[in-house]
Formats: sequence, structure tokens, C-alpha cells
Amino acid sequence: MPYSGVSNSVIQRLPRYYRFLGDLKASGISRISSKALSERMNLTASQIRQDLNCFGGFGQQGYGYNIDVLREEIGHILGIDAPKKAIIVGMGNLGKALAQHLKFENKGFMLIGLFDIKESLIGQMVRNIPIRSTSNLDEFCRDNKPEVAIITTPKEAAQSLSDQLVKLGVKGFLNFSHYDLTVNHPEITVENIHLGDKLLTLSYRLKEND
Repeated sequence: MPYSGVSNSVIQRLPRYYRFLGDLKASGISRISSKALSERMNLTASQIRQDLNCFGGFGQQGYGYNIDVLREEIGHILGIDAPKKAIIVGMGNLGKALAQHLKFENKGFMLIGLFDIKESLIGQMVRNIPIRSTSNLDEFCRDNKPEVAIITTPKEAAQSLSDQLVKLGVKGFLNFSHYDLTVNHPEITVENIHLGDKLLTLSYRLKEND
């Protein structure tokens, strides 16, 4: 079911809840109060209750939260139980690292294709998936219908690439290039990852702490 009116800040906290609940489950804990969860996550118990109440609330007064049930419900809200087909375009160091180490299957995605423009990379296998030439993108997308593209190309290639992929039916992007995909495609779901910005933010906070 759709959840209208839920703020972006609440949505951004859901993966953190999911991750912490997974750690609790792995530790053998079966239930937890909002107060105990708040202490672990450095949030207030009130904030946790408010966040979860946006989706109907899942706790019982005097009992707390069943960790298995709550994690499953949050996973459902996040769409983990309905995997989306994904491709990576740009198989340099970053693209290869993402393909090799990111557990797509635990995050609601199936990695089905890898692409690059460099002839020296074509045919290499990563996670038992061959790297294909970007010249094969149209045919591959028409045949396999990926919904998500992870872009790790240089900025100058990202605009034409994203235009091409949107026409091929891609609905969402995880964007590591420095091109803002939302400029030409405001209707498409985009998560822009600016690692350089994160370093600058860290630099600022370190300076302020000094």
C-alpha cells in the first residue's frame, strides 16, 4: 500500500532501522522496547514511535517490538520483498567494487548486467556476470527490462547515458557521477551519491570540533 505524506527524513531513517534490527536478530534478541532501541540508535523513543506510526505502528504497550515482525514489515515498506532488476554502467574501480561487494540481493535488487565503454574490460566476469559493451545497452534493456541503473561513469558521459536509459524504461538511478540527473528528468527517482561532498562535510565538522 502507498504511504502518502511520509516525510523524506522518516524514509531515510528506515534503512537504519532495518540494519539495526538485523544486528539485534543476529544477536539472538527477539523483542525490544522503543526506549532500548532508542539508546542503541541514538534517537529518542518518541522519534521511533512517531516514525513507525507513519506506517501503522508495530509495537504493543508493555511488550515492545517483535524484532522479526518489525524487520519484516520495514523490509516490505522498503520493497525488499519485491526485487528490482539493476545494471551498473561504468566498470572502473568503483563499479567493480560495487558489483563485487554490495549485497544487492539483501537490499531489494537483482544485479543482472554490467557495462563499460572500454574494450579492455569487455568480457571480464564480475560475480559471474560478463561486462558488456555499452553499445549493447539498447538490446539488453529491451530484452531484460532493468528498472534501475547504477551510474559510475564520468560526468561528461552521464547526461546522454541517462537520457538513453530513461527511454529504455529505467525508472531509478543510483548516481555516482557528478552530473545531476534530475535536471532533465525530474520525474525519475534518483539518489545522487557525492562522495566528495561527504569528505567536505567531514572536513568541516573536524574543523569545528578543533
